[in-house]
Amino acid sequence: MDQIRNFCIIAHIDHGKSTLADRIIQACGAVSDRDFRDQILDSMDIERERGITIKSNTITLDYEARDGRKYRLNLIDTPGHVDFSHEVRRSLMSCEGALVVVDAAQGVEAQTVANLYIALEYNLEMIPVINKIDLPAADPERVREEIDADLGLDPFTAVLCSAKKGIGIDDVLEAIVRLPAPRGDPEAPLRALIFDAHYDPYRGVILYCRIMEGRVHTRQKVHFMYTDAEYQVEELGFVRLKPEKREQLEAGDVGYIVCGIKTIRDIHIGDTMTWAEKGASAPLPGYKEAKPVVFSSLYPMSRDDYEDLARALEKLAINDAALTYEKDTSAALGFGFRCGFLGLLHLDVVQERLSREFDQSLLLTAPSVLYKLTLNDGSELDVDNPSYFPDPSTIREIREPYIRAAIIIPEEFLGQVMELCREHRADETVFGYLSVGRIEVKSELPLGEVLFDYYDKLKNVTRGYGSFDYEIIDYRPSDIVKVDILVNREKVDALAQLVHRDKARPRALRYCERLAESIPRQQFKIPIQGAIGGTIIARSTINAFRKDVTAKCYGGDITRKRKLLEKQKAGKKKMKTVGSVDIPQEAFLAVLRNDADKKK
Repeated sequence: MDQIRNFCIIAHIDHGKSTLADRIIQACGAVSDRDFRDQILDSMDIERERGITIKSNTITLDYEARDGRKYRLNLIDTPGHVDFSHEVRRSLMSCEGALVVVDAAQGVEAQTVANLYIALEYNLEMIPVINKIDLPAADPERVREEIDADLGLDPFTAVLCSAKKGIGIDDVLEAIVRLPAPRGDPEAPLRALIFDAHYDPYRGVILYCRIMEGRVHTRQKVHFMYTDAEYQVEELGFVRLKPEKREQLEAGDVGYIVCGIKTIRDIHIGDTMTWAEKGASAPLPGYKEAKPVVFSSLYPMSRDDYEDLARALEKLAINDAALTYEKDTSAALGFGFRCGFLGLLHLDVVQERLSREFDQSLLLTAPSVLYKLTLNDGSELDVDNPSYFPDPSTIREIREPYIRAAIIIPEEFLGQVMELCREHRADETVFGYLSVGRIEVKSELPLGEVLFDYYDKLKNVTRGYGSFDYEIIDYRPSDIVKVDILVNREKVDALAQLVHRDKARPRALRYCERLAESIPRQQFKIPIQGAIGGTIIARSTINAFRKDVTAKCYGGDITRKRKLLEKQKAGKKKMKTVGSVDIPQEAFLAVLRNDADKKK
């Protein structure tokens, strides 16, 4: 166990975390130059295209230190975006140390600070790494000051490197060797943390585990403490670029285990695995279940694809433990699923993965958050779907989730950021100087305000230099209303949304205008309205086709033309009362997709 080092890399987005992991893997000789590709641990196309890590990955490396001793390094990669902090938490639980990567030009950012606090919860040893020292704008000495002031780490232990150019990678590896070795009794009853899993179509669910105590070998029966299920171990081993089979794993090891599990319902990411006989009495402490904060309904473009979507979601949920879903139905769109996500990027990634990996064409409703309602009879109700919003006369109080946002910006953009917070109903906004020219703005905002366009506006007003992180703090009373969209005076349930009263009219007007552009014209006028209860707050009108019924009249008395026009008017009036408007799928697509594009 003295020769094992379990570590992860935490950093803000685009600070070079995946590139540093690539150089460490190459330096340890785990991949040949011929087989190497950038972002080698990022297995999804979407990760490479966007340059972000979405799914945490792990790899076992062999390293010979400068003193001649051989070590086994278990690198557990982590995502950098705030939406995937649950992946970071599980990875940190499996490690004894972490490399805290900071950009030599940009300095300490919001997500670096957030991940550092999670690492402190688990008492991890941390090594600061100043990356990108080859950049013309690099200022390592200023970054050392920020590491001391903002992170509270020893700036003189910071390792300087450039992952892109391969400078200082040996120093990083020597720093990893100085991390503490894992602790745990190999002779104690087995306790293993399941920190990740993925689905293989031939072998079922493959589990990734960190063995905290005891040992496990093939053909042994194991018990999952949360789901109370028992399985027999079919295969286990180390996770290299290709799996390396072993007969057993023991305390301190990180590896994979195959038990023939076929469905997500039989496992729980974060569960503790022990022996089926004479196993551990209590599970491992410290795991927090990921709670979704953004909700949206997914419907297949073709109603015949519902069963395929159900199977796709079940397989995706194995790879993404934070995704929750339940059956949902809409009068306009048919059967679908109400899904919970950790944020808008998480929603976007799930939609993209369903499209690419499972060939699903989807329609998503407008995202919403979870509201807590207190009714007049004293009972409480949680609502995330506008369809289940009760009659306003029965509601005593509505509370919406609030977040504490930490925004780190250059000093020159303070005025614009304070104005942006005010526009989005910030309760308290305070700021403090981190270092020369850099300010941290702390603000308490409704989560629903951040969902739509806050992050994009922040990047615009700060010219891309602003970094943003948040945590949910509590629920506070708010004036939330349900906005219905009516087409020809008929409510369209898929377009209903819950918004603050001050933002209701602009949102409703935008939906009405987009629908008016997308719905084909009829023989009669079609009103498209936004309403709060019985009060119309926005309207657009699709004008009717007009047939020239007087075209066949030439000369003669004017009364004849009037008679034909009156007859046409009466026919249109009758058609308006008995006619119905079928909203084509393209109209929903134009409204909801356009809305999603705006939020991105």
